[in-house]
Amino acid sequence: MIDALTLCLGLALPLPSVPDKLCHSAKLEASAAASVRGHAILLRDVVAEVPKRRILVLGGIHGDERSSSSLVFHWIGHAEATAASAHWRFIPGLNPDGLLAHPPRRTNANGVDLNRNFPTPDWQRDAVSYWATKTKKDPRRYPGVAPLSEPESKFLYEQIQSFKPDIIVSVHAPFGVLDFDGPSVPPQKLGRLYLDQVGIYPGSLGNYGGVTLGVPVITVELPSATKAPATAEMRQMWLDLVRWISAHPAK
Repeated sequence: MIDALTLCLGLALPLPSVPDKLCHSAKLEASAAASVRGHAILLRDVVAEVPKRRILVLGGIHGDERSSSSLVFHWIGHAEATAASAHWRFIPGLNPDGLLAHPPRRTNANGVDLNRNFPTPDWQRDAVSYWATKTKKDPRRYPGVAPLSEPESKFLYEQIQSFKPDIIVSVHAPFGVLDFDGPSVPPQKLGRLYLDQVGIYPGSLGNYGGVTLGVPVITVELPSATKAPATAEMRQMWLDLVRWISAHPAK
């Protein structure tokens, strides 16, 4: 069996601004779940001495948005330094097959957009028709044959059910904005990213988490899919996130 560090080094190899030493310090663990092609999905918990809320942070839902995974790797270190009275769960690469593909691909190995594969109430009625009419059957946005048809989206669904996060932070690229779904007052900015709510889609995580479950979902859209933000910018984004969380305690 391949150890978690070796798996991490393989996942991090194509990512921007993720040197080997970051894998060593991240201390990721292999979950029991695997991608379509058998790549283990890695995660890491960072827990404050007195955690008052649970926060789920994930990157790499879309494999061609490699910078999103890079940010999550860097944030693990910041969480160790500033845990903000929280139990953090980090999943830096939900779609390892897409991240490791050459070239990287948005979808998983089955050609499914994982961010259209969550069980929102409107899925059966709208997901496929939206894909056909609004995206002109763009293969990069195919929602799948049914909600949770993919092992990666099913894994995240099960994580949400068991971990019961008070907040979900989902990192994407490359639109350079901050999106928000669900209750509470959204953050106005993280670093240089400012709030610009773009709406929800059938089967999206923002729709499922924010609307269906009522869990605030912060969607971070980095400016570039291939280039990670500067180290200082990633730190500032983290500090802004922690500041918002501290001002909006879990109910």
